[in-house]
Amino acid sequence: MTSSPIPRDTVVDSLVDRLRDDVLSGRYPPGSYLPPERELAAGYAVTRTSLKHAIVRLAQAGLLETRHGVGTRVRDYERLGGPELLPMLVHTAGPAWMREIFEVRREVGAQVAAKAAEHGTPEHRDRLRELAALLRDAGDADAAQLTECEIHRVIAGATGNRVYGFLVNSLLNAYLKVRERFTHAFADSAAAADRIAPLVGALCAGDPARARGAAEAYFAETEAIMLKGPERSG
Repeated sequence: MTSSPIPRDTVVDSLVDRLRDDVLSGRYPPGSYLPPERELAAGYAVTRTSLKHAIVRLAQAGLLETRHGVGTRVRDYERLGGPELLPMLVHTAGPAWMREIFEVRREVGAQVAAKAAEHGTPEHRDRLRELAALLRDAGDADAAQLTECEIHRVIAGATGNRVYGFLVNSLLNAYLKVRERFTHAFADSAAAADRIAPLVGALCAGDPARARGAAEAYFAETEAIMLKGPERSG
């Protein structure tokens, strides 16, 4: 195996990224063992110490497992992994995973919105109104995109169920990993604010059924805009 040398100032971080990509791209499929450490380190042009650190981090992420005296094996991450792997999978595998994330986003988002409308406090509603105003007046697409993400975090918090919060965080973390692909959907911050306004209104009115319907419509519309790409989104 040959690879270009990894910059020494970020050696472990870069090695984690490269080894992760090799695992998730299928170079080392689930159930297979990585080459011996000496061979693997030489292939990536790093020290065995750096390699060990990278393997530990990927083991903590759920991609690898090390068996003393046997070697390091790729886990069956699709069967055993958790949502913390989504950012890695999106970064490496791309569109296929993103479409599945959008599907879950629609379904989970509608349920979260209904719960938030039912259980949200006046503080949550005030914060949603504040963020909706910030979204409308965002100075650029990047700021608008991040503000929209914060709206979803507040909605999740308004459910009163921390598990919903973790689910939404997992989806957002995966999305944010590749968010530069979707900034075109927020180029017109006023239009982005108009799209989410019915959802914010339903949440602030405390109407679960209306919030569910508004969330379904919002996620479907934004997904269509995001997946079209910048050339055709207008």
